[in-house]
Amino acid sequence: MREKLIELPYEYDALKPSISQQVLEWHHDTHHQGYVNGVNTAEEKLEQQREDGDFSNTGSLLNSFTHNYAGTVLHEIFWQNMSPNGGGRPGGSLMEKIEEDFGSYEAWKKEFKAAASSASGWALLVYIPRHDELHNVAVDRHDEGAVWGAHPVLALDVWEHSYYHDYGPARGEFIDGFFDVVDWSDVSERFEEVR
Repeated sequence: MREKLIELPYEYDALKPSISQQVLEWHHDTHHQGYVNGVNTAEEKLEQQREDGDFSNTGSLLNSFTHNYAGTVLHEIFWQNMSPNGGGRPGGSLMEKIEEDFGSYEAWKKEFKAAASSASGWALLVYIPRHDELHNVAVDRHDEGAVWGAHPVLALDVWEHSYYHDYGPARGEFIDGFFDVVDWSDVSERFEEVR
């Protein structure tokens, strides 16, 4: 397996004022690229240790693989979950499921924003096929607190590099700005695919 940095589905300045061009460039070209490089390096070293029969560094390599691979996957969802034409509310079966599982869109949004405010990494809306339920999840780093068997359909990166340049310590303003660029058609497609 070799990972590759995906192209953004919009120009670097397309999400202003919610996310600046500078933040998108740094975040995509430096941070996301770093996770891609990290997972590839971990894979290469794991392959080499298998060839050499030396498993003395396995624990740290597996931790590096997990962290970087999860970061790569979540960033790909994050980029595709946004659009310069985003905002508004979901529709169709996704909205129906949100209302069924959370009571209302407003209740879901409040809970999601609370997850985003408390997480040290990501706030995710995930679909759990085992129970046919949507859940909000607060994930620390990229992989601590993830739910087995759950499929992320909406991902919000709340690491400081996502917002500090634009918003300073006002994470809540960044979270509000994210809702102005959410591409609900992408989120709905992900939900339909995993449901």
